[in-house]
Amino acid sequence: MHVTTQGPETGPPVLLIHGNCSSSGYWEPLVRHLPPHWRLARPDLRGYGKSPAPGIDATRGLRDFADDVAPLLAELAGGSGRVTVVGHSMGGGVAMQLLLDHPEHIGALVLEAPVSPFGFGGTRDLEGTPTTPDFAGSGGASANPDFVRLLAAQDRGTDEQASPRNVLRAFYAAPGFDFGADEELLLDTMLSTAVGEGQYPGDGTASDSWPGLGPGTKGVLNTMSPRWLNLSGIAGLAVKPPITWVRGDQDAIVSDASLFDLAQLGKLGLVPGWPGEDECPPQPMVGQTRAVLERYGPYREIVWAGVGHSPHVERPEDFAAILRELVPESD
Repeated sequence: MHVTTQGPETGPPVLLIHGNCSSSGYWEPLVRHLPPHWRLARPDLRGYGKSPAPGIDATRGLRDFADDVAPLLAELAGGSGRVTVVGHSMGGGVAMQLLLDHPEHIGALVLEAPVSPFGFGGTRDLEGTPTTPDFAGSGGASANPDFVRLLAAQDRGTDEQASPRNVLRAFYAAPGFDFGADEELLLDTMLSTAVGEGQYPGDGTASDSWPGLGPGTKGVLNTMSPRWLNLSGIAGLAVKPPITWVRGDQDAIVSDASLFDLAQLGKLGLVPGWPGEDECPPQPMVGQTRAVLERYGPYREIVWAGVGHSPHVERPEDFAAILRELVPESD
């Protein structure tokens, strides 16, 4: 696993875990605003950035990613248990898995626009109840095939609606946000994604339920299918470091009306044959996260108006200020 580190080894440790279709470089707009004496560690998850892509066993949920990162977490902790862990999007799910497996190493947890504890797609209520017995509408087959094709082709253009650059502009931040000089860097992180059945997006299965597809057993999107992922167990931990949940009210990816949720797209008439609200409601992703965190206990929710899926990119100075409140300085 490739890891970018900076700052003195004796500095307060901060672990930054990126999300899907990005890499450690996606933290760059934030890192510029963090104190130089902090010990920052930014891993490239398997199949992203400069890390190898050995494939992913999705039946383990996000554990392949979390198990890769766990030795780094332990090294940063050094027995102190005071690592501040920040996870963005899918990385928020990886961070929650680390919390389940290694709570003693985490001093504080920041979940930035995190995937729901009940995964992505295929659930209907705040308890994460599956919409169908086979979790239809979730997993690798739910990816936009045009986006997958253009991602594999390393397309940097704007001619096709589903091009990585257009997806970055339309969904990674609030509508109209200007990435400015960082756009090429952030696009590079997207294009570092290894594409294939064992990586992104993963395999899929046919389903008799709408929309006719279900999760497979390999690859990124299947790790977040509710068939394989349930992180709600954090609520029952004996050790509970404080959680800070940061999100934007314009997030189009992780939302109670996500434009990446096939049920929501069906409701909007963009995927034909939607059976209706009673049979297949959109997943209440934000509500699910809040319900689990309320059972968890020590948490606060920060919602920024006019911000989308990447608060640390859209408001890096303010995000850095949140971290300064949480990262313990040397005694």
